[in-house]
Amino acid sequence: MFALLKTRIEAQVPVLAGRVDGAADLAELTRKGAWPQASPAAHLIPLGLQGRGAYSATGAFTQILREMVSVVLTLRTYDRAAGDDLPELHELIQTVLQAVAGWGPDGSVGVFELARGSLIHNRDGRLVYQLDFAIDDQLRILA
Repeated sequence: MFALLKTRIEAQVPVLAGRVDGAADLAELTRKGAWPQASPAAHLIPLGLQGRGAYSATGAFTQILREMVSVVLTLRTYDRAAGDDLPELHELIQTVLQAVAGWGPDGSVGVFELARGSLIHNRDGRLVYQLDFAIDDQLRILA
């Protein structure tokens, strides 16, 4: 699903084309104390699964799963004296929301819903904003 989400974001948010990476890339940047070279940039981070209603019948088990994923946006801020960076950040957030919310990969039970968004870093010349999305899918086990 992450490859499909990455493709979707890069296609629908042109400023992020070729600038969407995964959790391992973000972990390596963090380990080095570095930032993405491109601005803006995005990282897709798996947040985990939540089990929901389960149903069991002869020879079958079905359960709704809610998968959570974060889109972490990094935006370089250039000149504080020149003005406010929030309009650029707001536009980026809105564009990502338009690309992800309401969309689901073919064959999925649900579509992505926004769970929350928050500013997680605003210093050292960088704004980092985290958008958390959730999508329902179905686990089916046949005995």
